[in-house]
Amino acid sequence: MTEEIRDLRAAAVRAQPGLIPCGVARSQPFPSTLRAKKVEKDGQSFVQVEGYASVTERGYDMWDMFGPYTEIVSAGAFDKTLDANPDVAFLLNHRGMTMARTTNGSLELSVDDTGLKSVAFLNPKRQDVKDLVIAIEDGNITEMSFAFMITRGQWSPDYMEFRIQEVDLDRGDTSAVNYGANPYTSIAARSHEIIDCLDKLPAGAARAALDKLNGRRDLRPTETSAPAPQEPAPVKREEPKGRSLALIRTQLLADDE
Repeated sequence: MTEEIRDLRAAAVRAQPGLIPCGVARSQPFPSTLRAKKVEKDGQSFVQVEGYASVTERGYDMWDMFGPYTEIVSAGAFDKTLDANPDVAFLLNHRGMTMARTTNGSLELSVDDTGLKSVAFLNPKRQDVKDLVIAIEDGNITEMSFAFMITRGQWSPDYMEFRIQEVDLDRGDTSAVNYGANPYTSIAARSHEIIDCLDKLPAGAARAALDKLNGRRDLRPTETSAPAPQEPAPVKREEPKGRSLALIRTQLLADDE
């Protein structure tokens, strides 16, 4: 099975050089110890929330149209985008109103041996900030994620590992998230989560999912794997019983005469 996945993926990459699996967009969560504390900055009080939005040089599971593979964010993937002073927001679960932002200095991003470090300075007067701090202190929110665009990557020689070599963080975000054990992005990159939940689907929903999958063209046998077409078996025709229509018609005409 692994060899088949490798061969199909290799053929696709050769046909389309520079192909990035699952598209260029990622919303990638990582386990990260989030910390929240009150600090003073520029004469004002803030809640400082810090953690790692990305961990580099550690593989995680992904799926493309051919099957599973491992994806790794390289240690230098953030260097170019951080040098360009990207516009990045700090959010909760990649949604809602911006809590901090690099453009006004309330969000600071840096890279160290662990990965992409995010330090956000939040307004303690906001109710969503208060709720987030309580959730962090209670241990209900413990992980971080970041949304970005892949600008450069490379497959391993066996096409079973994709290394993200460079990303663009501009107009992306770092977020505190509920769960970060698996990669989240487009529906393609959430396959791990979806597959884990398949056996929990109610029977009706499972049948509907199966019907949709059966109708997908990309899941039909390929030309290389499809069995050779078989000649249709000759149709055995039954000999007509009794008198033929032509004979009956002839007899009727004879009677009329």
